[in-house]
This record gives sequence, structure tokens and C-alpha cells, in this order.
Amino acid sequence: MSSSDPTNFDEMHGPDGSIRSAYRGYNAWLEEQDKSWMRRKGAEAESFFRRTGITFNVYGEQDAEERLIPFDMVPRVVTGGEWRRLSRGIEQRVRALNAFMHDLYHRQEIIRSGRLPERLFRDNSAWLPQMVGFTPPGGVYTHIVGIDLVRTGPDEFLVLEDNARTPSGVSYMLENRETMMAMFPELFTRVKVQSVSNYPRRLAASLAASAPASAGSTPSIAVLTPGIYNSAYFEHAFLADKMGAELVEGSDLRIVDGKVQMRTTDGYRPIDVLYRRVDDDFLDPLTFNPDSVLGIPGIMDVYRAGNITIANAPGTGVADDKAIYSFMPEIVEFYTGEKALLPNVETWRCADPDSLKYVLDNLEELVVKEVHGSGGYGMLIGPTSSKKEIRKFREKLLEKPENYIAQPTLSLSTCPIFTRDGLAPRHVDLRPFVLCSPDGVDITPGGLTRVALKKGSLVVNSSQGGGTKDTWVLDD
Repeated sequence: MSSSDPTNFDEMHGPDGSIRSAYRGYNAWLEEQDKSWMRRKGAEAESFFRRTGITFNVYGEQDAEERLIPFDMVPRVVTGGEWRRLSRGIEQRVRALNAFMHDLYHRQEIIRSGRLPERLFRDNSAWLPQMVGFTPPGGVYTHIVGIDLVRTGPDEFLVLEDNARTPSGVSYMLENRETMMAMFPELFTRVKVQSVSNYPRRLAASLAASAPASAGSTPSIAVLTPGIYNSAYFEHAFLADKMGAELVEGSDLRIVDGKVQMRTTDGYRPIDVLYRRVDDDFLDPLTFNPDSVLGIPGIMDVYRAGNITIANAPGTGVADDKAIYSFMPEIVEFYTGEKALLPNVETWRCADPDSLKYVLDNLEELVVKEVHGSGGYGMLIGPTSSKKEIRKFREKLLEKPENYIAQPTLSLSTCPIFTRDGLAPRHVDLRPFVLCSPDGVDITPGGLTRVALKKGSLVVNSSQGGGTKDTWVLDD
């Protein structure tokens, strides 16, 4: 039995220890299992991940050794009803993000209306003047989106951040499910769970639907990777393989006859859709960073001529900005005419003098994040920081307040993990993966659940000791 912290919402157990409806099928199965057998299964999962090569690198570490992302074999379970409500909010948000991207690079109506300060994109390195006045093929900017969600109560899901540039982690969602089905096949006959295994096929179909008009009936798709030393290389290779697409590096591509073409044994062959996992700055050395060897010289000219689809569109990183995030309720309402179905976490913009004063007065209680930061770096978690750390961060805030936003320390929901002593609650978040094309919005039922494996920790990032779980959406 898992003991639940009364200040957190435990997704499996009620305050009285009863099992919540989402977990009843799983719990009935679990109670029939031998604990020593379950421990052996945990070790089996680790060896499976090691054999499959599901690893990641942490930038900046001396040894640069590849690490396993720890996998916990207790699933995170969401009911079908909960998922349907979540999906409506996710779709609304993603449609608004796409409309926002188009507006920012065209008429900028939201800025003219006074709903969004011009400085937010004028001073933003992710905003690309090269995209002004250009509409990508099919009108889609954000082909693949990851919306990070946290839960604080039975019906309270909040958006923590938007990932509209190059969201990662979908390979772990797929491998977590495959591992669970291999280890516990009988469990999936007892509990009906919606499938995630067709994500690569759906991704390929969504990318093909976004191809330029010149592509013909069977568009050619490739995944552009920075190479084997990138922290997410496993995922790049995995997705290319599962989609039946080519995995390419910049050196494999060149511009021939106004098209991006790939070197093959039979000469060069055109690419219609490039799912790039290379940052904007390295995409085209003729347009962006001239020292880049990861991109394709001249690809932006081909793109602006409408002869290739780049997914996601260059310049979508503006939507990942945490200062922009703080305006998302207004952005959703501006482009959809509706109130946001999924609320934001309350956010103080430190560029605002009154907000900055509040943040400085309450640093010990708040989480402070860099506006352009990611991966859990460059942040302060007030309640777990020392006085020295808080004092140093105060200096950073006073020096460049516009670089930071602050949020309350949330009581994140917990899910149980399997430990030697039985089940124990740990904090989790969720990244559902969303595909967008001219055909519509496609949300995979589930996503990547990240879990803080250390007791009491709120940091779920794999680079800082977090793990992952299989995410079940019940078929009900």
C-alpha cells in the first residue's frame, strides 16, 4: 500500500487509502503478483532498455557517458473521460499556437490590439525576420507539439510549458509501452488500454499531408539529425526507422535544381518533408550561423520558394518562451474566441516592476525560471534552495529581471513507483504529443510521464535524475 501525502493529490490512492477508479483494474492484478517476481521484472526492464540502446547524453559532463533513463514499471493511469476533457483543451491550445505563429509573422494583430507587448518578440532571438510574410506549406507552423501538463487535483490539470520547436521524448513513450507489454502481456488482457504504437504511422501520415504542392502523391520524408553525439540521437534514428523515412545529416543533403536532395547510391533524390531535429541557428549557414556544419546551405531559399516543408517551421521557438507562455490565456482567447480550457500555472513576469517586487519578497516560496531556459536548468526552486543560492539568484534577478518569470511551488500530483519496500508516491508531469497538419489535429492517447524518483523532489527531468513511466489512457 502506498502512503499518500495529504498535501498532494495521489492519482492511485484516495486520502483514506482506497483505490481510485482509474487504478482498480491495475491494482487487482498487482495484488495477485509475487513481490520478488516484480523486483526481478524491474531488473529485466533495465536490461531490456540497455540492450535496445535507449540512452541519452548530458551536455557539458566530463565523462559524456551515455545514461539509461530510469523506467518505473507502475503505469500512470488516466480514465477515458479525463483524457477526452484534456484533449479538448490541448487541441484548443495547439490551434491557438499555430494561429499565433501565423499572426506574428504576418499582420501582428495581437500586438496591434494591445494584448501582447511588442518587446516580447522584438527582443526574442527565437523570432526570425526571415519568416516574415511567408506561410509554410499547408499553413502549418507547429507540426509536432509537446504540451507539458501537471495535475494538482481530481479535475485540475495545468499547462506548465509549451514545446513547439522540437519536442523530444516520444520514443520513450513508445518504448515504455513496448517494454510493459513484453513484461506483462496478461495485464493488457485484463485492463483495456488505448494504443500508442501507431504514433510513427500517424506521424508519417501527418507529415505527408503537410508536404508542398509540388510533392506529388507520395511525398519523400527524411529526419534531419545533428548526428550521433546529439543527446536525442536515439530518438532521431528510432523515429526514422519506425516511419520508414531516411535518417540524414546535413552533409547528406544539397540543393539541386531548386530542391533539397539526398545523396543515394543512384545519385541525388528530392526530399519533400524534412522533420528536422536541428535548431534554427544551425539549419542554413547562408541564412543563420555561418559556422554551422549541421545544416544545408540554401535550404531557406528552397523553403521560401515553397519547395520543401520543414517541420517544425523555423521561428516556432517563440512559442516556447516562458514570457510568451504567461500570455497564453490571452492568446487562446484572441484566436479562438473562447476562454482557455486548460489554465496556465499562475505566473509573475519579472519584467514588470510590481511583479519583480513580489518575487524578490517571496523568493523562498517560489520557482523562478529563465525565460529561454529548458531542461530544468537555470532555475531556482525556493523551498529547497539554500540562503546562499537564493542570495545569488536575487542578484541575477536584479541585474536582468526581464530574463525571468516566477511561479508558485505547486503541489504536483503523485503516482506510485515500485521500490524494494513496495509502492511509494513520487511527483509526476505529463507530455502529450500532438500532430498538426492541414487535415487536422491528432493527439496520441497518453504521452510521456516523467517522474521525480527522489523522495520529495519536484524535478522530473532525466538530465537531473528523473525517470519515466508508461502512460495508460483507459479504453472506456
